Amino acid sequence: MNIPRWLALLSFGLLPFSVPALADTDLLGFKLRTLAGDEVVDLRQAYGGKVVLMVNTASKCGFTGQFEGLEALYRKYKDQGLVVLGFPSNDFANQDPGTEKEIQAFCRNTYSVEFPMFEKLHVRGNDAYPLFKALAVHPAGVAPKWNFYKYLLDRDGRLVESWGSTTAPSDKQFVKRIEQLLAQPVPTPRSAPQLAP
Repeated sequence: MNIPRWLALLSFGLLPFSVPALADTDLLGFKLRTLAGDEVVDLRQAYGGKVVLMVNTASKCGFTGQFEGLEALYRKYKDQGLVVLGFPSNDFANQDPGTEKEIQAFCRNTYSVEFPMFEKLHVRGNDAYPLFKALAVHPAGVAPKWNFYKYLLDRDGRLVESWGSTTAPSDKQFVKRIEQLLAQPVPTPRSAPQLAP
């Protein structure tokens, strides 16, 4: 019988956290600071009910040109409920070494990025921000192996698919998947239970 390594380590208490518990993490249950700003955004409150595309980004990468395609997707579909969220990281070959203000200026001046960008953070390894740890162990996820990994969440905030760096934002299958999720109805907010008089 072939047992996954993480499961064997977990059963012997050798992992510092529960991988299944991480896989069940509410992926919109985080509060993050905006890039080069002071505003803290509650992802669930701001983006619940939307189709969310999360991308780890870098300013000096061979895939940096994908900012243009990501912005085009955002502009084309934002009124239908798509939001693109960018997470700058310097984790891969020192390809985003600048300050948050420098990264923000680069994205705006070079690619006219208007989609939300968040604080620079780690996306892999022990220092990875908890959101990216959860994406790495989710059944539909994977740890990013490079910049511009893409994670697509449905309107309920569930991760449905992830793609690597080589999938361009204009890829037909990628866009088709986004359109399928946008066609799904917006979930109705759950109301608090009513107490009988």
